[in-house]
Amino acid sequence: MAAGGGRAFAWQVFPPMPTCRVYGTVAHQDGHLLVLGGCGRAGLPLDTAETLDMGSHTWLALAPLPTARAGAAAVALGKQVLVVGGVDEVQSPVAAVEAFLADEGRWERRATLPQAAMGVATVERDGVVYALGGMGPDTAPQAQVLVYEPRRDCWLSLPSMPTPCYGASTFLHGNKIYVLGGRQGKLPVTAFEAFDLETRTWTRHPSLPSRRAFAGCAMAEGSVFSLGGLQQPGPHNFYSRPHFVNTVEMFDLEHGSWTKLPRSLRMRDKRADFVVGSLGGNIVAIGGLGNQPCPLASAESFSLARRRWEVLPAMPTARCSCSSLQAGPRLFVIGGVAQGPSQAVEALCLRDGV
Repeated sequence: MAAGGGRAFAWQVFPPMPTCRVYGTVAHQDGHLLVLGGCGRAGLPLDTAETLDMGSHTWLALAPLPTARAGAAAVALGKQVLVVGGVDEVQSPVAAVEAFLADEGRWERRATLPQAAMGVATVERDGVVYALGGMGPDTAPQAQVLVYEPRRDCWLSLPSMPTPCYGASTFLHGNKIYVLGGRQGKLPVTAFEAFDLETRTWTRHPSLPSRRAFAGCAMAEGSVFSLGGLQQPGPHNFYSRPHFVNTVEMFDLEHGSWTKLPRSLRMRDKRADFVVGSLGGNIVAIGGLGNQPCPLASAESFSLARRRWEVLPAMPTARCSCSSLQAGPRLFVIGGVAQGPSQAVEALCLRDGV
């Protein structure tokens, strides 16, 4: 059922993390929010691991990560959480893969990636993990696609992505993994591609209409949305600089085409490096950076039923570069940057009965 209006949403504030961090890795497992690694006040990757009991609202320190890292990917696999790739204390991509065994409270090393990588996108399906893209030590974007089989503790290669990239957005829909955007070096990628898990083949879809860095992406009700970001100047526009935009572009999976929504349906705020998700038939955009001198606290939602943007209650702690995780009717916004690395943990929730 679609939620109605900004009054359908509220913020839930959780106790702050014991460790402030940005680029932390987050996972949800059995009513617990795990926050792993990231960068602290010194700007160096952490080995710190902490978990929030979402019932009692208490934090517990976990055994530290064997490999300090930031910007890793994480996947919950039953009673374990798999942590993949990332960047280490000397700013180099890592190949290490480690599993946290929740019942035993300890870490185990798993089979490493064939190539060290940061910005790897991961998707879990039927108990196996797919890892797509990344950036290696030579800073070149990778096209590799791997599947991890836990029972055999091994990575197997699959057909490569048509467009190498790192930091892409991925969505599992039906039997396909959709890969949108990402980066090649400092340049945003406009490619939109899908990997069929049954036929193990790739399909190229029409590219994003506009080239934007630090955009937000979400999927809801058979459509993929690309929101905001930093608009990049065209190749022949030497005098233009990147600028914040409130652009909304929507891809209809059934019809296979992009639509750039008119000005009347753009976001209310121009923003980049923000949190985006889907709650109750709404696409929500939270925080980030805009034309103001400090991070944004504003939040807004696009109702798919009413086809309009509405103002939501502001995020209690204005932030950008946050980690996020959706757990049921709550979208968690974790850490990030306020005036420095943040300890804040807040969740945008659908009110009861909506």
